[in-house]
Amino acid sequence: MNALNLNKIPIDLHCHSINSDGTHSVIELLDMAKQNFGKHLALTDHDTVEGIKEAKLYADKIGLNFIAGVEVSVTWDNNVLVHILGYGIDENNDELTYNLNLLRAERFKRGEKIANKLAEAGIHGALEGALKYCKNKNSLSRTHFAKFLVDNGYAKNSKVFDKYLANGKLAYVMQTWATLKDAISWINNSGGVAVIAHPCRYNLTKVELQRLITEFKMYGGIGIEVISSSHSKEESIEIASLANKNELYGSVGTDFHSISWYPNGGLVGTNYPLPNICKPIYPLLGINLI
Repeated sequence: MNALNLNKIPIDLHCHSINSDGTHSVIELLDMAKQNFGKHLALTDHDTVEGIKEAKLYADKIGLNFIAGVEVSVTWDNNVLVHILGYGIDENNDELTYNLNLLRAERFKRGEKIANKLAEAGIHGALEGALKYCKNKNSLSRTHFAKFLVDNGYAKNSKVFDKYLANGKLAYVMQTWATLKDAISWINNSGGVAVIAHPCRYNLTKVELQRLITEFKMYGGIGIEVISSSHSKEESIEIASLANKNELYGSVGTDFHSISWYPNGGLVGTNYPLPNICKPIYPLLGINLI
């Protein structure tokens, strides 16, 4: 069992299983969180609630407080991919599940186009190769193609997106996801709360990020991920200040996908605490740290 890090809190509101682009099953993921002294965990797979039922049942068996979650892919402004987390959702809500299924169906179509572009560049078998890492073809993502490319020696782990899959690179395929308004509406209408995931990943200017936050609040969003494996300490402080300024609740999440791919992303189930200026989202999710 891992040693308890007294500087961390036992909360993780952002992690992924094999139901999207993680490498661990739901049970493996929850077991790791428990071993790491986690107490409160949200499963937030991309555009799916497929693992929620299993996670609820298993979390109850091992004594984890489980929060049903999702991470919705959004196309914002001029083709900027933004992720919106939904916490406390009803995974059986018809509106939510119907629209997530539509988004998921587009993932395989995009995957075929990515594979075709890689084939044109002389890299063959990418679709079949990426699918080996993918439980369901409709969960196919750029991460699965990245794993194929790295494991077959086409790029290093840290360079694969910049070389092949990022916007403007040779295998990038533009995809239109949900609108910001729709994603927040689906989450709210299912009884959940909406949170902007890892805001520093989007390479937005300060003006653009403020505009995103303003629109997000206008449509009913209430929180922002302050602590993330995507954020440096300095970035987390900046986002905490923005959260305070815009009266948004602060959230924490490892964005855990796998041990090998996120070696510096922290232990699933635990995170560093929010800066004192943040108003935590925890009470809205039934989380009590006392």
